[in-house]
Amino acid sequence: MISWLKQRLTGVLVRYLTGKVRKYESFATSSTETLESVLDVADVILVEGNQRFSTAVKYLTQSTWSHAAIYVGYVSSLDNSGTETPSVIEADLENGVIVAPLSKYTGFNTRICRPISMDDDDRQKVAQFMFDSIGMNYDLKNVLDLARYLIPTPPVPSRWRRKMLALGSGDPTRAICSTRIAEAFQSVGYPILPSIEQLTEKECEKCHETVREILHIRHHSLFAPRDFDLSPYFATIKPTIERGFDHNELEWSDKAAISAARVGG
Repeated sequence: MISWLKQRLTGVLVRYLTGKVRKYESFATSSTETLESVLDVADVILVEGNQRFSTAVKYLTQSTWSHAAIYVGYVSSLDNSGTETPSVIEADLENGVIVAPLSKYTGFNTRICRPISMDDDDRQKVAQFMFDSIGMNYDLKNVLDLARYLIPTPPVPSRWRRKMLALGSGDPTRAICSTRIAEAFQSVGYPILPSIEQLTEKECEKCHETVREILHIRHHSLFAPRDFDLSPYFATIKPTIERGFDHNELEWSDKAAISAARVGG
């Protein structure tokens, strides 16, 4: 009976958290074709999100980004038509780890984060790790906690917010969007935001340098979407610039005002 009530309550909360917020503005959006033209396999796509759940994640991380997906190239569509579409793999609150068309995020504010120095072999390994994760359930253990952070001014000190994203039950058959992607990169030894310990020459007699940095892998549950943006090992890819941008080719609605501003400047 208790288990049934818990499952029922979780279902109600999931439907509430996945509800769309009324005020969502798109600023730096790109068409599916534009995104696909610059994406490489294993690129991470950060999404601002327009759900109540997104609001909670953005508050806890003090970031624009609430969701992360990973690009895996062309995948056969689920309608058995035989066609292949540019796709991502993500952990969805309602459906768990799934393949989704890249077009799902047309009209959303997004950012592409690319792992630098990663060869094609490791990129494919990261993608395969995500393919092997398909079907996992989304970890809903702390979904009630997320719901509490949707009140206007939750009494949560900023220094604690980060730790609150260490969500989950620790069950290896469950996943959260950014943590599963973090595991994929860790599986090939690629860093995101590792802890850095510095050893002096006295502490490390065998070191050839005066100070040596040792990277420690953080537990995957501590990663949030914004970490891929902050990481010094991921480059920010902006489709407009990648495809060639010339401000002189822009068509402004008020050319006269712009011309006057140029003369006045």
